Amino acid sequence: MNEEEKKEVLDAFNDLVNMSPSELEKWLKTDESKSVGWDSGDGESVGHKSGEKIIQIKQKKQADLTDRDFEHMRKVVGYIKRHSAQRPKEVKGSNWEYSLKNWGHKPE
Repeated sequence: MNEEEKKEVLDAFNDLVNMSPSELEKWLKTDESKSVGWDSGDGESVGHKSGEKIIQIKQKKQADLTDRDFEHMRKVVGYIKRHSAQRPKEVKGSNWEYSLKNWGHKPE
């Protein structure tokens, strides 16, 4: 990923991930957070694991971000965009809402 692509990914990530690290960390401890998503093979969902990575990324200084961080940020941006396009009529308390929150995005 070149510098221009990294900037685009970082900008999109910062726009779409609208939960603070502490807010996301608190959310990931809830039963609702753990109740949604595809099992990654060890009992924890892919989205839940992603949320943990997002917390780590958001706590880093931009200069300390690795290529692996940028790849995960790109994955997060893609997920949030795809999932947001599938908005249900009833958002509050839906699996759709819970899943997006696992990925750091609180729908409005």
